[in-house]
Amino acid sequence: MSDFRLSRRLLFTAGSGALGVTVLNTLTGCSTSESSPSTGASAPAPATSAVQGSLGDWQRVNLSYVSAYLLIRGKESLIVDTGTPGSETGIGDALKAAGSDWSTVKHVILTHLHDDHAGGLAGVSPLVSAKLYAGDADVSGILSDKPLTALKDGDEVFGVRIVGTPGHTLGHISIFEPSTGVLVAGDALRNQNGLEGSAPEYTANLQLAASSVKKMAGLDVKVILPGHGDPVTDGAADKLKQLAASV
Repeated sequence: MSDFRLSRRLLFTAGSGALGVTVLNTLTGCSTSESSPSTGASAPAPATSAVQGSLGDWQRVNLSYVSAYLLIRGKESLIVDTGTPGSETGIGDALKAAGSDWSTVKHVILTHLHDDHAGGLAGVSPLVSAKLYAGDADVSGILSDKPLTALKDGDEVFGVRIVGTPGHTLGHISIFEPSTGVLVAGDALRNQNGLEGSAPEYTANLQLAASSVKKMAGLDVKVILPGHGDPVTDGAADKLKQLAASV
């Protein structure tokens, strides 16, 4: 158990390859990495600051200790993961800050069934006219008032490729955009203390998790967007290959 400061932030492309960081809400709390703290109500966003790196058309929604991601192309968008229950407020704020809104969301992909990634679906689902997806082996474990479409390795949604990365859960999937090298890794990778694989204490099958890391290392990865920790925008491929060689 550790004391920490929770901040809901949106990272967005701010021109010339830079990213802006908008802090939407701040509170203090005490939690382990897999607990579900309240996200709270949104506060007015203060001034933004630029940091190095580029996520292309991807935006990060930092919901305290877990992240959701948005892929916005013109008038259509994709959400990857929905955070904990109540996270629709933060995701909605992120869409607005990116010049978009709920009406553009046509796809919602859940990387896996754990509550910190799929728990916000109940709040998001009524706000969108979107197709909902999850990995084939996880679909039955996710509560949803709308049908979930099962995805498997090699499927494509909104121009991104589904990569089967079982281990953390048996149906865990990651999302890869070949044209940019962006890999949205859910909990198959984490970056809280350097790049690591699935947290062993929350992993259904350690051998599968290790195999999934090696599989991802074979992709032409340029940016890693993990479920926990900051995006890896510098030397992502090398760091992933080094991790794969160690598992």
